[in-house]
Amino acid sequence: MKYHNQQFVRWDDIDAFGHVNNAKYLIFAQEARFQWSYYEFVKRNEKPTIVEMVVARAEVDFIAPIYDGGSFVDVYIWVESVGTSSFTLNYEISSNGVLHARIKSVQVAISMETKKSRPLTDTEREFLKEYMA
Repeated sequence: MKYHNQQFVRWDDIDAFGHVNNAKYLIFAQEARFQWSYYEFVKRNEKPTIVEMVVARAEVDFIAPIYDGGSFVDVYIWVESVGTSSFTLNYEISSNGVLHARIKSVQVAISMETKKSRPLTDTEREFLKEYMA
């Protein structure tokens, strides 16, 4: 299953070249990831512990520029793999049938007390497995 989220492209996301700045794509992914990792747990009346993560790696393939501000892009997220304390996510950012970017990121679950990596819980693993493609 893929998670779907819409992100608003603000006019100030557009740079001097007349398209959305490359750094903004990671912000779209980050905002969608937070919505997914927080609110999908809240909907289940569960504590959203999976938001306690850091990004260990991110890579972006830019496919087609986004030229229009004041509009929404679709962000799709799915899980590629789950490790002991980390998981890999894939994202696609598109609008009006045009694929703009593919993103891959590796997240590591952390303990808020120690600020070090921690194993994923069984609840987190079950959640992540629901979104494996």
